[in-house]
Amino acid sequence: MDLHILDHRLRVTSISKNGLVNYTHPLIKLIFLRNRTRCKFFSLTETPENYTVVLDEEGFKELQPSEHLQVEGSIWLPLNVVSNGNVSSSSQAVGVTKIAKSVIAPLAEQHVSVFMLSTYQTDFILVREKDLAVVVSTLKEEFNIFREVAGESVPEHGQDAHNGLHKNGKEAIQCTVHPVLIPQNQFCVMSLDPETLPSIATTLIDVLFYSNSPKEDVTPAAAPVQELDRIKFPADLLFTSSSGELWRMVRIGGQPLGFDECGIVAQISRPLADSDISAYYISTFSFDHALVSRGSPHLPLLRGGDALVVGVPSS
Repeated sequence: MDLHILDHRLRVTSISKNGLVNYTHPLIKLIFLRNRTRCKFFSLTETPENYTVVLDEEGFKELQPSEHLQVEGSIWLPLNVVSNGNVSSSSQAVGVTKIAKSVIAPLAEQHVSVFMLSTYQTDFILVREKDLAVVVSTLKEEFNIFREVAGESVPEHGQDAHNGLHKNGKEAIQCTVHPVLIPQNQFCVMSLDPETLPSIATTLIDVLFYSNSPKEDVTPAAAPVQELDRIKFPADLLFTSSSGELWRMVRIGGQPLGFDECGIVAQISRPLADSDISAYYISTFSFDHALVSRGSPHLPLLRGGDALVVGVPSS
């Protein structure tokens, strides 16, 4: 398989709920008027606490500093896995499950923090730019690694990071317990061809910025099933799975998780990968979220303790 380091340098930001009005104009520009901006990577996730916005340096210029904007200090690089010339996919397990053992677990063993963004088509694994040498050294035996430069894929050999690698990942760990919340909502995961975006622009603007309806337990990149009729998206413009599969959300964290802790994604994704269970994973500025198939037999097990024990390297 191939691992591609995409040609984007990303910032991870948060906009407070009461500060959204100050950023409506730049967000509409970034989402709907792509020809008016040089931004090439943009992600907006709404949670009950805030809006997480991940975007490249050109897009970041559109967000003016204010008390309502928080910015994580690192530069992040997006990676994705390509198999046989296509973005990794399968008729069976999808999402973070496909890369749990080959990417997520090895990086966790090397104490590399990741920020995950699952989408309908692929999964983006964001790593800090300063960790890239360790990432390449860790994954080079499993993957052919390429860096995208001006639209071309160039082999990435990386710098020698041998001194930065932990021997077999066998260091003492301490256990951190994170609360887990599983809302009752059920969700659909959908995709839209960018060329048809103007057809539903007013609907999306209403949902994102002007809807006064309650949004209890809103999850990233998905719409609650009970609200689909109200939203009225044209069915012929949306891509969904042929099975019409519904998803449940597992939210990780009682207090904001921060960005330095590693191993959280691995602890969620590895057991699901062992059981070949599909899962999408979406990190946000404050918490992590996994979408697991409603029919998964493991969901009740996650519900049982209302807590997740995560192995984290000791400092």
